[in-house]
Amino acid sequence: MHQISEIKFRQIIVMVFSKKSFLYSIVALIAFLPSVLLANSPEPASGHEEAVTKENQDPKAEIKKQINEVKNHHVLDSHSFNFFADEETGKHYGFPLPIILWDNGLHIFSSSKFHEGKSVAEDGGNYYVLHHERIYKTDAAGTLTEHDGHPTNAKPLDFSITKGVFSMLIIALLMFLLFRGLGKSYSKNGGVAAGAGRFFEPIVLFVRDEIAIPNIGERHYKKYMSHLLTVFFFIWFLNVIGMLPFGINVTGNISVTFGLAVLTFIITTFTAKKDYWLHIFWMPGVPVPMKIILAPIELMGAIIKPFSLMIRLYANMFAGHIVIMSLIGMMFIFKSWIGSPLAFGLSFVISLIEILVTLLQAYIFTMLTALYFGAAVEEHHHDDAHH
Repeated sequence: MHQISEIKFRQIIVMVFSKKSFLYSIVALIAFLPSVLLANSPEPASGHEEAVTKENQDPKAEIKKQINEVKNHHVLDSHSFNFFADEETGKHYGFPLPIILWDNGLHIFSSSKFHEGKSVAEDGGNYYVLHHERIYKTDAAGTLTEHDGHPTNAKPLDFSITKGVFSMLIIALLMFLLFRGLGKSYSKNGGVAAGAGRFFEPIVLFVRDEIAIPNIGERHYKKYMSHLLTVFFFIWFLNVIGMLPFGINVTGNISVTFGLAVLTFIITTFTAKKDYWLHIFWMPGVPVPMKIILAPIELMGAIIKPFSLMIRLYANMFAGHIVIMSLIGMMFIFKSWIGSPLAFGLSFVISLIEILVTLLQAYIFTMLTALYFGAAVEEHHHDDAHH
């Protein structure tokens, strides 16, 4: 039985990781995300809020302000990759990322020109400022015109390699090298995994035997395996690096989960059989008046279902990070021998749970994706389906 399992696994590895479809899936996941990845960027504070902050100079208010800044740094995207900052000197430790703008032409320069939002960046005679991680076009003095606390300056099209995009590129490269090596090890070692492949072999088999085959069926699951495995490991790896203290919260960004949901919708739509559309637009065995009523409802459901994946993944990962960071921040607010240890203990427990959630969310997203694929290729027997 184990030999049969190994033979099947070898076939899956050769089919999935030796073909171009695996690379195409990764490229599709990240190709169109840079332009919208700053969906979680903080909105600028209104003038009233800034005035209140200036008036509130008590120590607790200052601590809460610093905690909010740390939380924003951790969960929101940015145009530079900072590990930490020295509050006394104001120096940031990290590295800049490329800024790519379209403003009557292509403008490419380093994010270091902004000096963490403190300087005006000049490129090709145009001037730009970085305000709350959004880039605005200004004059040489960096003047921002505001209305109700929001800048009204023109915003160029931003295709920059942000911290989130950089993280996705690293994970995509890691996955390509890892599973390409896994596929080669099977051809070299006679169907036996080597190295890291020994750890990932049972996970790939799990995705095949417990997710793909039960939800899609033996007949059609193979053509979806490349996408399902790519999505599973892509989300899982991104969730894992999101647990690092460097502020890499990629799957907690709604534009990323939106991109994943769009891919699920496109694949479901273009691979669906005629029976799938028949059951949406003209349901067999249902009276004609009910068919007319149910058709738009079913169509709306087909569109909404993949986007429930978007909200589920985004909300769980974003909320998890906020809860952990808030509990850690409470240690600095309480500053007591009861409150601080209690907040630390809670944050430790939630962090352990969040480690499980990183894998659980990847499983749920992949399983529901497989369910939608299975519904698209399901074969119906209309002659005796309603007797």
